[in-house]
Amino acid sequence: MTPILLQPVDQVEILSIMDNTIDVLMAGTPVAQRAPLERDKFSRPQLRAEHGLSMMITIQSNGHKDCLLLDAGSSAEGALHNMDILKVPPKVLDAIVLSHGHPDHTQGLMGIIKRFGRQDIPIILHPEALLKRKNVRPDGFEVDLPPPSRQALEAEAVKIMEEKGPTLLFNRQVLITGEISRTTAFEKGFPPGRAEINGQWQPDPWIHDDQAIVINVREKGLVVLTGCGHAGLINTLQHVRQMTGINDIYAVLGGFHLTGKIFEPIIGPTIQALKEIDPEVIVPQHCTGWRATFEIAREFPEAFIPNSVGTKYTL
Repeated sequence: MTPILLQPVDQVEILSIMDNTIDVLMAGTPVAQRAPLERDKFSRPQLRAEHGLSMMITIQSNGHKDCLLLDAGSSAEGALHNMDILKVPPKVLDAIVLSHGHPDHTQGLMGIIKRFGRQDIPIILHPEALLKRKNVRPDGFEVDLPPPSRQALEAEAVKIMEEKGPTLLFNRQVLITGEISRTTAFEKGFPPGRAEINGQWQPDPWIHDDQAIVINVREKGLVVLTGCGHAGLINTLQHVRQMTGINDIYAVLGGFHLTGKIFEPIIGPTIQALKEIDPEVIVPQHCTGWRATFEIAREFPEAFIPNSVGTKYTL
């Protein structure tokens, strides 16, 4: 693979718009600035946590800023509410990226487009992000996973960019990976997944629409943001290294999908492989799970930062 030239940026800020956890008393770090405690905090609307993920990313280079959103949370109003509480200015977003099509990452999309998206805002997604999906447990119980509505998106006059391969934004300063190669022996997909393809329900364990965002911070290395990491955290980081020709992973933030009976057995090999990659900043979120988060905190005491909704990371 010929490396993709990813132009470095001077700084990246990542604001946690939605995640599974919130702790208004959590201590900050040199990297993580927690949501401010104001005098009247408890007499006005509060930030919310929900089973979902959304991050606002602002890159800065040579005094110029560009802003994009990764995912939109799991309810119609949750991420929108938090953006208002966090005083995100209207029409600030230059692009929106969907990590994949599952509803815990897409349900807030329409409200965010209306209030925070600029005119004709591009929405970058894999074509399979629009598939109708469900999870089927071994006992036969089914959970519907409604996708984003193409019709609703088109009604907002957004620019839908469906790409299986990589996409570069903002003068080659932001890379969206597209499909991620599956190379590790232990990251084997999501067996309960099903998708409706050509009118028939079919197994969908690989969730090929899973993709990540990559930014190269000058003199530090790559910042990698994952939604659920259905491709596997290690597959993702190895793929990013190969795509860019840059081995230094400075920070990784997002869902690592290591929770539940199916995925807890791969926590060990994930941790061992992550030791070789050795990021300076690790922020597990959303579907990482408490067991994996505990192990990351134990094995990477200097790199680990717990997330809380409203936290801003400056990298």
